[in-house]
Amino acid sequence: MPSFEISQIGVVRNERTDIQDTDNWGAVRSTITVDERLGEACLQGLDGFSHVEVLFVFDQFSEPDDHLEPRPYRGRPDLPPVGIFAGRGPRRPNRIGVTCCAIESVRGRELTVMGLDAVSGTPVVDLKPVMAEFVPVGVKQPAWVGDVMAEYFRP
Repeated sequence: MPSFEISQIGVVRNERTDIQDTDNWGAVRSTITVDERLGEACLQGLDGFSHVEVLFVFDQFSEPDDHLEPRPYRGRPDLPPVGIFAGRGPRRPNRIGVTCCAIESVRGRELTVMGLDAVSGTPVVDLKPVMAEFVPVGVKQPAWVGDVMAEYFRP
């Protein structure tokens, strides 16, 4: 398989440092500082949007070595086994994360967001504004997901 090289465009700074602390991200305020090589105007216009998709790398987790067998979601034996692409956790083949975050402020190369589920020091690889035309309508998911994720974005 071909491989690709991706360079980080910025880094996350917030109060969260424990990669095992996986819930209650809703009130987490994070500042993403974009690399100076992208210029002072790299975020210009982003302040006109309410939300941004942040693509980042779960760099503090090792790549899992076995993707073949479904495993209980979040390692919980009370939940159904799911394949590697039926979850959003950090143990992924390429360790890429993506989260839709509320934009709090844009200042120069600094973007402050709420609800980014990435610990301080996490490399950011891209930012994309959320546009209504790209938001899906009628999202469907298994009932157990809502129960499990009820605390995820709660403050």
